[in-house]
Amino acid sequence: MKVLSIRFCAISSEAGALVEFLGLGLGFPCVARPLREGDPESPQGGIFAAGDSWVEVWPEGEGMPAGIMLQVVVDDADAVAEHARAQGLQPRGPMEAHGERIYSILAPGGLAMTFQSKLA
Repeated sequence: MKVLSIRFCAISSEAGALVEFLGLGLGFPCVARPLREGDPESPQGGIFAAGDSWVEVWPEGEGMPAGIMLQVVVDDADAVAEHARAQGLQPRGPMEAHGERIYSILAPGGLAMTFQSKLA
């Protein structure tokens, strides 16, 4: 298994202020995107790229509770899920979204985490 990149995702009622802080305040390049593609009413968020990794910021809302999430991009999410299950862990998934195969799991301390790989 190979880790390709990591993503830090913050979902918060303070998303607008955080996007402004990172983008305007610190000058980090930002891509503003709708949360739901093709939905003109969708709240806007920010993605701040760092090579193959990035920071995502989204407003909380229905189906998007406030919180912090660690997303780990790997070369084979199915293999990571198989390994995790062999170790007695219980990853949920997979689901497919945004061109990725995604599993989710709760890490010690309550940290929400996903691991995913690109679909072929």
